[in-house]
Amino acid sequence: MVTFDEALHIVLDAAQTKEALPDEKCEVVSLEDVCGRILQQTVVADRDMPPFDKSAMDGYACLYSDIVAEIPMRLLETIPAGSVALHEIASGVCSKIMTGAALPLGADYVLMIEDAKEKDGFVIPMGEPKRKSNISHQGEDLTAGTEVFAPGCIIQPQHVAVLAAVGCTKIRVAKRVRVGIISTGDELTEPWDAPERVHIRNSNGWQLLAQSKEAGALATYYGIARDCEESFAPLLSKALEENDVVVVSGGVSMGDFDIVPETARNLGIDILFDRVAVQPGKPTTFGVGPNGFFFGLPGNPVSSFIQFELMVKPFLMRLMGAHYVPVSFRLPLAHPYARKQAERMAHLPATIDPSGSCLLLNYHGSGHINSLQQANCLARIPLGVTFVATGEPVEIILL
Repeated sequence: MVTFDEALHIVLDAAQTKEALPDEKCEVVSLEDVCGRILQQTVVADRDMPPFDKSAMDGYACLYSDIVAEIPMRLLETIPAGSVALHEIASGVCSKIMTGAALPLGADYVLMIEDAKEKDGFVIPMGEPKRKSNISHQGEDLTAGTEVFAPGCIIQPQHVAVLAAVGCTKIRVAKRVRVGIISTGDELTEPWDAPERVHIRNSNGWQLLAQSKEAGALATYYGIARDCEESFAPLLSKALEENDVVVVSGGVSMGDFDIVPETARNLGIDILFDRVAVQPGKPTTFGVGPNGFFFGLPGNPVSSFIQFELMVKPFLMRLMGAHYVPVSFRLPLAHPYARKQAERMAHLPATIDPSGSCLLLNYHGSGHINSLQQANCLARIPLGVTFVATGEPVEIILL
């Protein structure tokens, strides 16, 4: 059995991603399709941002010395955003200017509209002059030639805004990794089927499909395999042939019908580990085949969800050229936590309460699927720790 950190190291090393992916693993997409994709080019600013000195608010472009001296200023013109000023600014004159408009030559200050009044073609400053110029200066955000994004960036909506601002409309990104999802278990039925008393609806397959798509993969659900090699082997063989990664839930423990690891070996998968010192998720399995990768996740839904988030998702991102690490930080525990056995690292469904502490959710074990729908984070309890007192900080991993 390996530790969680050892298992994650093995998994990420197996991705063997270089700094830049080869051309066959990349494609060019438009600006409207780039969100969620992993960048495979360097993006630089093609011009200064802002590209000119501009007004940060509606007001009057003028000289600060006139404001200090409380000199009435003759109003020359109104400058809308996107227009070029017709007049320069000198002492005793000003121009009304809208937010975002280019500053007229000579101006060094924008007097806010609410700090002035207009009368008979003149603008009269009111109140104490403020030192803030209300001007956004050329290049204060970015200068032309500055690197904006590097390969491996996971494009998010705020990144799309910057790409648009620098005129990058055709973007080289990693192709989506193809992921095949298989559920195993004689007890499973599909959600649309009426289950018998001894059956349960398959939640893992659909959960893992959603998680794979959220991670940026092209995911395909292959259905339910029964707990026998005759049912599972053909489905696994097809999925391995058609995908870069196959994720199987169930059938990886020590029961009489847990045939997943052995079947994977028979199909040419080299199993690199099949036990991890983590709770939940001990039977998590990972292997490498001639043409792709294999994950066997536990059948309990909390286990499969957590191990996907902490191990499979970073792996998929690495295959596409990103170094993804879940956001984590430390918060005080809202109440004490105790466990009898501590030979495994634990990940507990939790939520961050308004006081800024970590509140562990009511959790009855890895089959307690309802605990996940309330969770916005996981609390990590290190290997060897049996007790955490109220107020003691614990590592929090955001979901």
